[in-house]
Amino acid sequence: MTEHVDLSEFSARHGGLPGLRGFLARPPGDGPRPGVVVLFEASGADAVNKRLTERMAEAGYLALMPDLYHGRSPYRCLVPTMRSALSGRGRVYGDIEAARQWLLADPGCTGKVGVIGFCMGGGFALVLAGQGRFDAAAANYGRAPSDADAAMKGACPVIASYGAKDRAFRGYAATIRAALERAGVEHDVKLYPDAGHSFLNEADNVPPVLRPVMRAVMGIGPEPAAAADAWQRIEAFFGKHLAAEQA
Repeated sequence: MTEHVDLSEFSARHGGLPGLRGFLARPPGDGPRPGVVVLFEASGADAVNKRLTERMAEAGYLALMPDLYHGRSPYRCLVPTMRSALSGRGRVYGDIEAARQWLLADPGCTGKVGVIGFCMGGGFALVLAGQGRFDAAAANYGRAPSDADAAMKGACPVIASYGAKDRAFRGYAATIRAALERAGVEHDVKLYPDAGHSFLNEADNVPPVLRPVMRAVMGIGPEPAAAADAWQRIEAFFGKHLAAEQA
């Protein structure tokens, strides 16, 4: 289960919007764990995206999803938030940094922090990978930056997953893989032939009236076999790059 946390103090320090809150899922067991900032897809902080946060906690991470929409409707916030994601700047990035700083300040965090994003959040994760703040980044069906080579230069290790049935994001896997290879960044990029957009979701959260169109254009919806493989890759990749440094 996720719990509400107040991120407003950290948001004020780092240029985010006032009143920021987040959804935290703590891993089972004792001892400090690596932190992960979870960035939701376009639908916002709904039950499906909270479940993704819980999934990261079950894998052993202190998982925090900042509410980048500040409790408002996705229909009101999606366009300006997407513009911020594509530009690589703006108050949304202050909100994300607030979540990272909250994790670093929590005694339950080891001091290693990764970022994982889905859909819109995956686009943020790709930009953030090259900004020098995170120890590893996972981008799931995220839009490639307009200048992928510049964005991936000096990036932290990146793992990315895409679905071949997602026609709207066609070619992004190859674009990201090539940019990471040219930048010499450790990476794991995979395209799943039987999956579409949002294939890591455990339930369909697209409004029923939009589902026929979204399935036709983006192949949107859960794909359990691809999801199981992607989670295994993510856990292994984060396990390697977010592990505590040996003394």
